[in-house]
Amino acid sequence: MYKILKAEKLAANIFLMDVEAPRVAKHCLPGQFVIVKMDEVGERIPLTICDYDAEKGSVTIVFQPIGASTTRMKDLKEGDYFEDFVGPLGCPSEFTEMDIEELKKKKIVFVAGGVGTAPVYPQLKWLHEHGITADAIVGAKTKDLIILEDELRSVSNLYLTTDDGSYVRKGMGTDVLRDLVENEGKQYDVCVAIGPMIMMKFVCLLTKELNIPTIVSMNPIMVDGTGMCGACRLLVDGEVKFACVDGPEFDGHKVDFDLAMKRQQMYKSDEGRALLKEQEGDTHHGGCGQCGGDE
Repeated sequence: MYKILKAEKLAANIFLMDVEAPRVAKHCLPGQFVIVKMDEVGERIPLTICDYDAEKGSVTIVFQPIGASTTRMKDLKEGDYFEDFVGPLGCPSEFTEMDIEELKKKKIVFVAGGVGTAPVYPQLKWLHEHGITADAIVGAKTKDLIILEDELRSVSNLYLTTDDGSYVRKGMGTDVLRDLVENEGKQYDVCVAIGPMIMMKFVCLLTKELNIPTIVSMNPIMVDGTGMCGACRLLVDGEVKFACVDGPEFDGHKVDFDLAMKRQQMYKSDEGRALLKEQEGDTHHGGCGQCGGDE
């Protein structure tokens, strides 16, 4: 059992929890995720890690209630417990494996949208702890949906934008990035984009135009977190990959976003899953228990 040390509502329909999980916290690195399970009958829910404290033995998760389990999960309080809390899973950010002195020479920009702000924070924090302060562009629909502003400001050069112009400036994250490069003379060696699929697609279209190598996190399409269900199957440079075991981070300029988004929508229905199984054959996998691919 894993005790919830803190539970709070960050914004409309966005929740944060600190969970007591010493062994997980000890091995965490930015970019990885955990799988949580409320009880014996609950679904396995993959969630990217927002923060971790090895000394305290805690891991921070941020989530948006979407399905039945996350809707129930938002009602958990401090002192309640998760049945399972497994991790860290997935490959850590490539930054953690680079030579620090070489990394310090790079100009890095992050573009985050919505709940994608949560997995951006540990990467910025890790970089800042190693003497690197990156630029971070965070966008949301409205001011009320901006999360972790103080935390991000403490570890990065923060640029905020809202779709409706209710806070700081009006526009998308791509608008800010283009403005920084074309009007303020910023030059970047790498961009990291994390957020809704459509947002990451348009960031990659822009960074390809601006000739900025780009990393994206495909955590939005993960379901089971083990590679068995096939939900996070995608094409990267024409090769089949699974976000939960091969990623979740990939070269954004090589990801087929249109196919991934179409597949994501189809996977939500029984008919769609059956069609995907037929179309994808042996590469479909299975294990979700719903399309018959595990039989």
